[in-house]
Amino acid sequence: MAITNQNKINLDSIGKLLRSNTDIMAAVAFIGMVIIIIIPVTPWLLDLLLTLNIAFALVVLLVTLFASDTRELNIFPSVLLTATLFRLALNISSTRLILSEAHAGSVIQAFGDFVVSENYVVGMVVFVIITVVQFVVITNGAGRVAEVAARFTLDALPGKQMSIDADFNAGLIDEETARNKRKEMQKEADFYGSMDGASKFVRGDAIAGIVIVLINILGGLGIGALQLGMSLDEAASVFTILTVGDGLVAQIPALLISTSAGMLVTRSTAEASFGEEMSAQLVAFPKVIFLAAVLLFFLGVVPGMPPLPFFLLAAAGGTLSFILFRERKQVEEKAQAVAEQETADKAPEQDDFSSLLRVELLEIEIGYNLVELTDESRGGNLLDRITAARKRAVNELGIIIQPIRMRDNLQLGSFEYRFKLKGNEIARGQIRPGLYLALNPEGELPAGVEGIETTEPTFNLPAVWISEEKRAGAEALGCTVVDASTVLITHLSEVIKANAHEILDRQAVKEMLQALKETNQAVVEELTPEIMSLGEVQKVLQNLLKERVPLHDMVTILEELADQGRTTKDIDSLTESVRQALRRTITAQHVNEDNRMQVVTIDPKLEKKISESIQYTKQGSFPVMDPEVTQNLVDGISKVTDNLYKKGISPVLLTSPTVRLPLKRLLERFHLNLPVLSINEVLPEVKVEAVGVIKENED
Repeated sequence: MAITNQNKINLDSIGKLLRSNTDIMAAVAFIGMVIIIIIPVTPWLLDLLLTLNIAFALVVLLVTLFASDTRELNIFPSVLLTATLFRLALNISSTRLILSEAHAGSVIQAFGDFVVSENYVVGMVVFVIITVVQFVVITNGAGRVAEVAARFTLDALPGKQMSIDADFNAGLIDEETARNKRKEMQKEADFYGSMDGASKFVRGDAIAGIVIVLINILGGLGIGALQLGMSLDEAASVFTILTVGDGLVAQIPALLISTSAGMLVTRSTAEASFGEEMSAQLVAFPKVIFLAAVLLFFLGVVPGMPPLPFFLLAAAGGTLSFILFRERKQVEEKAQAVAEQETADKAPEQDDFSSLLRVELLEIEIGYNLVELTDESRGGNLLDRITAARKRAVNELGIIIQPIRMRDNLQLGSFEYRFKLKGNEIARGQIRPGLYLALNPEGELPAGVEGIETTEPTFNLPAVWISEEKRAGAEALGCTVVDASTVLITHLSEVIKANAHEILDRQAVKEMLQALKETNQAVVEELTPEIMSLGEVQKVLQNLLKERVPLHDMVTILEELADQGRTTKDIDSLTESVRQALRRTITAQHVNEDNRMQVVTIDPKLEKKISESIQYTKQGSFPVMDPEVTQNLVDGISKVTDNLYKKGISPVLLTSPTVRLPLKRLLERFHLNLPVLSINEVLPEVKVEAVGVIKENED
């Protein structure tokens, strides 16, 4: 047992050593090919190398048969060059032995004796036929297929690139997937381009083989008769056998390699191995096999025809078609039974109303004419785009968003849709499949854009529905033109962002904490349930989402809650502490490319009045001021920010930490969605630029 284990360890060590030095082995192999061209080799070493050449060609052919994707063998052009160089090196070595010693090893002698069989003409004819088949039929065909495939692949490259970009812009794929698709596309183009050039190696190899045969025969006759003292017949016998044997030993591997090349380029759409695809596709039509069997039977009864082979093949074809017919019938019966079982499983019980009590978190209801957008057989991709919108929202907000239920509702208008949150409508809009929505993001539509007037549902901008023919004209006038599905998806994305604090339920928070626990177990176990309950953590996260603060940095959030949760249970205080801990994230949302933040400030006197008016209740802290002062404050903020928006400036309102949250809640009551930040939430290195001041007497 000890010896066996020791041998196993040695073999494993050798295998590991070989795998870790494949680059060195490849370099040594190429150097060896050059050496055997220059330095004579002994007959026994030539036998070994010729056998290795045949084995290598067989391996390459079998690999191409078993490969299910041509991109799995993108190194094949280099393999083709390597095989060609190896064969030419062996031809040179064998020619040297044939002409110098009238002997080239046992392999060449055996091939020559077996094929020639004391008839030189037959041997030469067999060699010529093999060479012609390889050169004229297989090599030319494979080269032509590779040339056409390379041309079409390169011509289709821009279209495929645009398709990938369109999928990425639509949110159907992420950046990593798009990058991988572009890489695979480039690999495919490089592969067919390389195969187009590599096929020339095989053609040149066949020509070189013919030239070497002529040199061996003519040179052998001269050397045998003039130098070795042979008679003309004896020289012809010896050197013809050796030449034919040498040619066959070289051309048979070459034939296998060229067949591999042809097999590879003709299986560009392969999805399985050659044997699996052939058996699946050729026997997919039992009727064809049955008709072929009938035809063979009638040919067998034709006078003068040998009946036995035709009758045997007819019987085999008839038996095969019968087996295939029976298997197809069994498959159809099984599929029908499965479908009936699924229908029975899905059928609701008569008295089961539990499904009616369930309220979906998020759902989309669509009118009758919008159903086609969900039908993949008619080109609809709305369901896939909704999934992509969910993923994009998860990446932006850092929360788990449950699947969105989609259903048709005949009570809606035929072009209408609506979004529901926990069973209640939160938004609705109208889209028209087959048309495009043209709008101007800056406001009014330019003159000359005609169509069905409407209002863009997400941002309430004036827009028109136009046909495909008018799309280019609208874009030339500066309009943004999008299809119907994009309008709905854009609306959905904004609705999710605006209502993320309500979408985040306790189950989602629990799943987020469990996922975080796998990498940051300490902070999760420290916080819950000892310091804060799951519901308290949820309320803090909801407060952050309500002001569109993403939750990607959950570790920082939980660490801050663990630190502050020991001293206070006030959700507002905890939220403000977390916001200050997330100042890097919050600052990054509001700075421009120059690391500059444009802010609106409040006059110190007015800010002091707001601070003194703050009252704390169970529902949170709010400023309670004279109605006239409150209205003047809101009007002043609205006037200043409107003027800044017209100049293309999107400011934030900068206040002291004690005023920030109460003031934000006050502005929300007047539907002002202005970001409100405290001084402690801005990084010191950010350049703060004051672009407006709110004063108490602001008109």
